[in-house]
Amino acid sequence: MLLLPISCMLLMCLLLNSSFSFQIKASLNLSLPHQHPHPQAVVNELQRKVNVSLSRRELLSKDQSCLTGNPIDDCWRCDPNWAANRQRLADCGIGFGRDALGGKGGQIYLVTDSSDSNPSNPIPGTLRHAVIQDDPLWIIFSSDMTINLKHELIFNSFKTIDGRGTNVHVTGHGCITLQYISNVIIHNIHVHHCKPSGNAIVRSSPTHVGFRGLSDGDGISIFSAHKIWIDHCSLSYCTDGLIDAIMGSTGITISNNHFAHHDEVMLLGHDDRYVADKGMQVTIVFNHFGVGLVQRMPRCRHGYIHVANNDFTQWEMYAIGGSASPTINSQGNRYTAPSDPNSKEVTKRVDTNENEWSDWNWKTEGDIMVNGAFFVPSGAGASAQYAEATSLQPKSAVQIDQLTMYSGVFGDPRDNGDLYPGFNGGGTVTESSKGNNVAGSGSDSGDNGNFFGMIFGGGSSQAASPSPSSSIVFVSTFLSFLIIFILDTTTNHVILLSLL
Repeated sequence: MLLLPISCMLLMCLLLNSSFSFQIKASLNLSLPHQHPHPQAVVNELQRKVNVSLSRRELLSKDQSCLTGNPIDDCWRCDPNWAANRQRLADCGIGFGRDALGGKGGQIYLVTDSSDSNPSNPIPGTLRHAVIQDDPLWIIFSSDMTINLKHELIFNSFKTIDGRGTNVHVTGHGCITLQYISNVIIHNIHVHHCKPSGNAIVRSSPTHVGFRGLSDGDGISIFSAHKIWIDHCSLSYCTDGLIDAIMGSTGITISNNHFAHHDEVMLLGHDDRYVADKGMQVTIVFNHFGVGLVQRMPRCRHGYIHVANNDFTQWEMYAIGGSASPTINSQGNRYTAPSDPNSKEVTKRVDTNENEWSDWNWKTEGDIMVNGAFFVPSGAGASAQYAEATSLQPKSAVQIDQLTMYSGVFGDPRDNGDLYPGFNGGGTVTESSKGNNVAGSGSDSGDNGNFFGMIFGGGSSQAASPSPSSSIVFVSTFLSFLIIFILDTTTNHVILLSLL
């Protein structure tokens, strides 16, 4: 344990050296305390749950027509008394955000007032008053309502918004902000027509109220937050992103949502130089990317992004993009390209030369490509084994319809015109060309009930990431050697010799 004081002494010497220039920021491989040490294990568990749910549906479909094979929905929807046990939903998460508790174990808070007249001192019974409380809360709504926000809706930790059974719209200025918090579930609400807001006093807890600068106008902004699950929401027509996760956020699942009428849909990662986002881990699963979308589904920086069993029905520029060497694991998705011959590629490496991105780990496994769509893999994703997944495409297409049939808010139409004719929104509408032009063929008899094969193709050869050590000795030793190396290279050995 003497290594820790030695490290501190070395650090003091380093800081006292007036000739030292602090230029090591980019060389440190930062990680987040909340990231999963083995992301591939989370991917494998998601695959297992989909496999079990689809198998159960096949076995029990005659007796339980409620089963869809979607493990999230099948976890709670077959219970006819689900409304009496709403918090069961918190046990149904999958992917990197599966540990988000939301308000599980807390009281039910009933929102009865749709107003937002005083963001600095919210009225009891309003959504704003509910989300800023310190205690865990499971927030439901007394009736259908549209909540037109005056400024950002800033959440506190351990909150669930549960819109099941009502038709709830969140719109207006700022929309939803999840900043420096954890354990939030947002379920079954509309978020749309969000505009920038700020330069105002806004309350974020019962004991804290402060000045907020100008927001971007995101639908849902996740800022340095973790254990977040966004499920069965319908998002469209926002000024900036529909969902943005930045500044070291991690442990996020975005599932069963319907995205439409928007340009820059989803940003994951703050900046190419913000290396703390290397710890970002996000699961994007069972979503429907609908009409009027242009790009960023998602656009990734750093991190590990698992994109599984989503239905992409066209885009104008690209579907999945990235920079700064993110890992993108695309499994069992359906990508339907637009008619524009110059926009068939699913992937885009943003502002990066091929000699830089050729070793980035972008892989496609079990994906199906419609209307000329193609995915350009790299790194481990360029392996020939992933090309074999094309023989499974027709069956994957059938399962995608089942898995995403209820995406978005329950009861919403699927790509059937404008859901919000009363609002003045932007966005570009494009026609969807889903369905019939699926390449490849296969026999139903060849899988023997192996839904893994149908949905995800072959097994992954990607190695799990090493587990980060929490040992003080290890950290101290590493710091000591790092500081010695820096001293050696920046001081012409003067300080080093004095320490010997």
